[in-house]
Amino acid sequence: MRPRPARAAAPRTRATPPGVGGAGLADTVPPTSYTAASDVRSRPAAVPRQAADPLEVLLQGQAQAQAVSSTLRKTKLVCTIGPPTANRDAFFRLAEAGMNVCRLNMSHGTHESHRAVMDLVREYNTTGQGVGPEVRSGDLAEPIEMTPGQRYTFTIEEGANGGGWADVSPGDVLLVDGGIISFKVVGVKGADVECECEVVDPGVMQSRRHLNVRGKSATLPAVTDKDWLDLKFGVEQGVDYYALSFVQILAKIESADSVKALDDILDAADGAMVARGDLGAELPVEEVPYWQAKIGCRRRGKPVIVATNMLESMINNPAPTRAEVSDIAIAVREGADAVMLSGETAYGRFPAKTVQVQSTVALRTELSMMRYQGTRRYGSEEAPPIDWIVPPNRRPNAHSDAALTEIFAYHAATMANTVHAPLLVFSRQGGMPSLLSHFRPDYPIFAFCDNHEVMRHLALYHGVIPFHLEFPQSADDAVDAALRELVARGHLTKGRLVAIVQSGRVPIWRKRHTHAIQVRRVEKRHLAAGQELDSIEEL
Repeated sequence: MRPRPARAAAPRTRATPPGVGGAGLADTVPPTSYTAASDVRSRPAAVPRQAADPLEVLLQGQAQAQAVSSTLRKTKLVCTIGPPTANRDAFFRLAEAGMNVCRLNMSHGTHESHRAVMDLVREYNTTGQGVGPEVRSGDLAEPIEMTPGQRYTFTIEEGANGGGWADVSPGDVLLVDGGIISFKVVGVKGADVECECEVVDPGVMQSRRHLNVRGKSATLPAVTDKDWLDLKFGVEQGVDYYALSFVQILAKIESADSVKALDDILDAADGAMVARGDLGAELPVEEVPYWQAKIGCRRRGKPVIVATNMLESMINNPAPTRAEVSDIAIAVREGADAVMLSGETAYGRFPAKTVQVQSTVALRTELSMMRYQGTRRYGSEEAPPIDWIVPPNRRPNAHSDAALTEIFAYHAATMANTVHAPLLVFSRQGGMPSLLSHFRPDYPIFAFCDNHEVMRHLALYHGVIPFHLEFPQSADDAVDAALRELVARGHLTKGRLVAIVQSGRVPIWRKRHTHAIQVRRVEKRHLAAGQELDSIEEL
């Protein structure tokens, strides 16, 4: 709406309730994960054929680092797609720069515009996110420059599902986009009428910005009418993940209430997103690093995404700040499955370069950790206690089939680290690849699945590179087919050891709940079409 003065000359901004504005995301697996055939696959970054020390290769320059990143980087990159990156060429540039997951924000588009983007990524995995309980500002005819001391009146002009301004009191601090702009609440006239605020920290107010009250959570329904419509749209479009704030499948941790119920939320969800911007608006800023580290899902075997303000300065600048680079490195060291870009790729000036920076920093950090993984993870070379391996919800029955499967996954990852080998795993439901990811082996996990949906789900897990394979009648034939694929794509070269895992709860070529691991060496670097894999010798 067009801003108009409140009292003397204070422009009026409409606060949009959650039933009016929504948010969503959609994930995609571009060529770096090699999960499905598409036009994008014909343009992946080149993969080096030399078996050089990856750390030394990386130090030779950024170009080489980007070339090996598709093979070596284990932390996944989530990019928000906006108008500048919603076309085919721009999307391909993000994919080639290292994007693993694509996010669509339904607060800034329509179902029709998002469907057009989904058509671009139909072959890749999609995930959806609803906004859940949040409040956004409405549409403005043009941005408003706000200066300290100015007063503005916020009003709800469309029916809200919650209690209007019942959560706001004089003296509260109202934050825009996590604190980019802040207001002091001067007065409230009626629960659903007006909230008068004075600018404390100035800035430019734009359309559909997040609004939070510092230290308070809004009394709002967990799932809004807009969320139900977005959820229906996501299901119709084949979305694989759906994330809502507080009540969700991918738990978006962004409020003081969600922190209080953290354990229950993480037990019920399939993963988590640490929304640091909104979390910092409701908690003291010094608490955010603590909760970022604590909201890890590794012990539950679930993926966690660290989001918000990763490379904020690159929205307008071609280079990051040193603090932003350190921020990415800390998230990687803390074991995040993925790090997310929002405005940087949704409307920033340098989207592809931003992805390249994030990819390079994540890869460099991972390589610096590899040489110390054997002693760093548990503080000694001794194996961890069983209660660390088995998640808390399974400790009462630590010798169940499920718990034994997890123990096997730990030792399979340890064996792969010991012989410096990537893991090759066959899976129908994705259980074993996700467990192996949970224990963070130093080398990639090549997961071969016969189900496209499972394959796409695995794309979010740390270190997992999923492939599709129609399983043949025998395990040996499957191993041969998988190794041919990996050699052809440059992931494996002559002399490389591979740890091959056959396990999980759904049998393929074995009895139920039996586990097997073997190590093989690749003896021939290139295999011609139709040539037998007779040069791969089992140890």
